[in-house]
Amino acid sequence: MPMNSEKQTLSRLYDLISDSKQELFDRIASQRTNHLKIVLEDINKEHNASAVMRTCDCFGVQGLSVIEKNQEFSIHRDIAMGASKWVDIKPYSEGPNPTIDCIQDLKSSGYKVVATTPHTEQPIEDISIDQPIALVFGTERDGISNDIFENADELVKIPMYGFIESFNISVSAAIIMSSLRNRLEESKLQWKLSEDEQIALKIKWCTRIINNGEKVEQEIRNRIKKE
Repeated sequence: MPMNSEKQTLSRLYDLISDSKQELFDRIASQRTNHLKIVLEDINKEHNASAVMRTCDCFGVQGLSVIEKNQEFSIHRDIAMGASKWVDIKPYSEGPNPTIDCIQDLKSSGYKVVATTPHTEQPIEDISIDQPIALVFGTERDGISNDIFENADELVKIPMYGFIESFNISVSAAIIMSSLRNRLEESKLQWKLSEDEQIALKIKWCTRIINNGEKVEQEIRNRIKKE
């Protein structure tokens, strides 16, 4: 059976990177998921945003949506440690209400929007993981906005036992991603990327580490079409 064009594209891009990098891409892509996405709303401290992005990579969460209604998203390179190369970031900053645009986009893609807040009694352990989840974190000081609060499908909290009612946002994200990743690992759900999704992701990763990667990818695709 002839190799399809996406596999051919990946194969030729792989010829341009080391064997060790190929093996790394194959192994990591096989553990990636879009069943869980993270959403950050107006995070105003770049070290927090960067730490969350790094945690997404560590837990194999491929998608990070960023709402920039009142605050521009920025990355601290030393903290992110290159995670922006491996995690897909989708910004929402245009239009009168980027928050609503993000929520509608996620829901139309089949995601259950789950917002984190201390002002609820439902712990993260109680939510169902059968449906893809978009987990929303609000600002460091005020938490989620009213738009998120009113339009989220569910509200959850992390149980706490001290005087302070909230964790640092990067700590909250790490705790919840760890909990949900463990539950997915123990489930029988098909929650990892499909083979086609893995191929597409590895092509993207190749273009990010090869000089003029997007141009190289397009040249390879043009050659394949002519063959």
